[in-house]
Amino acid sequence: MYPTLSDLLFDLTGLHIPMGIQSFGLMMAMAFAGGAITLQWELKRKEKEGLLHPLSERVLEYQPIGYMEIAIQAVWGFVIGFKLLFIALNYSSCTENPQQALFSLKGNALGGLLLAALAAFLKFREKQKVGDKQPELKTVLVYPHQEVWNMTMVVALFGLLGAKVFDYLESPHDFDNILQDPASVLFSGLTMYGGLIFGALAGAWYVHRKKIPLVFAFDAAAPGLMLGYAIGRVGCHIAGDGDWGIDNLASKPSWMGFLPDWVWSFQYAHNVNNAGIAIPGCIGKHCYMLENPVFPTPLYEAISCFLLFGVLWMIRKRFKPGMLFCIYLMMNGIERFFIEKIRVNSTYAILGHHITQAELISSALFLLGLVGILYFRKQDLKEAEVN
Repeated sequence: MYPTLSDLLFDLTGLHIPMGIQSFGLMMAMAFAGGAITLQWELKRKEKEGLLHPLSERVLEYQPIGYMEIAIQAVWGFVIGFKLLFIALNYSSCTENPQQALFSLKGNALGGLLLAALAAFLKFREKQKVGDKQPELKTVLVYPHQEVWNMTMVVALFGLLGAKVFDYLESPHDFDNILQDPASVLFSGLTMYGGLIFGALAGAWYVHRKKIPLVFAFDAAAPGLMLGYAIGRVGCHIAGDGDWGIDNLASKPSWMGFLPDWVWSFQYAHNVNNAGIAIPGCIGKHCYMLENPVFPTPLYEAISCFLLFGVLWMIRKRFKPGMLFCIYLMMNGIERFFIEKIRVNSTYAILGHHITQAELISSALFLLGLVGILYFRKQDLKEAEVN
């Protein structure tokens, strides 16, 4: 496993270059970027087809810059410089635990003061460029696809919040650790479905606020949501973050003979959680592997969701508004429900059955998608009768 990008480079080249870039975080960033790019493509396509239209917004040009704005800019400059110079001067130790380095109170005051002065100076120069020009209100056209990256930031923020909330609901004992090591707890133990639900709600709020029709926006987002989930699961597998399957001690089936053994069962050596038993002779931060091989379920989910993304992308032009997103919900629900059968997970005792959080949510998503398809199908029949 490769908990950090440095681990991957070392395995490929034999060179140890400390970077502090964690593989899971990198893949999550790529997941959001991949989803945003496909969403932008789809919104542009719908704009060309005349389904989506720009909205006019009033923009104030030559707005005077006040001294409070200069002060705020200086404060941000101080915070960034305070941390940057500290990290640069203590690079090796900071790359060992980048979250702790970023969220601790340690820093370099000189770096903070220098960057604060530069930030304030640049904002002051901006104020001088405005000069005595009078503020002027102008009307500009803003297309839906131009809102994608702002929307992505909102979705990412609330997605992280939701991933933690659902993780605590699934493992409430982890909440006690937040006071001991807040930086580590905030960026570990993320629940994918929590991120998906909170992120979707935040995205829906943003879309509604910008007066973009929800049904078109959700259809446009459906392929990217599946793609982002697939990329995120690649990050889970590469890092070995604990989202693996149950023990798999069975022999690899003959029909899988052309595939490497780790596709069937895997011990997640050097996993980021340091779970399992010590690896003999290993020196370093991540020197553990699982005692028994398990089903590599993040890999299975990544492959499945890449294929499902391909299907959604191919059929995205064939349905009336609303149907594609419902199909996505059903696909997502089916995929996750069945992978839960071989995953390690906490369960809830409901009516004498032990059910995982993901099984409950995936079932709800499938039913929601099914109800949506029946609803839109009924609407189509009504339109056909009228015509």
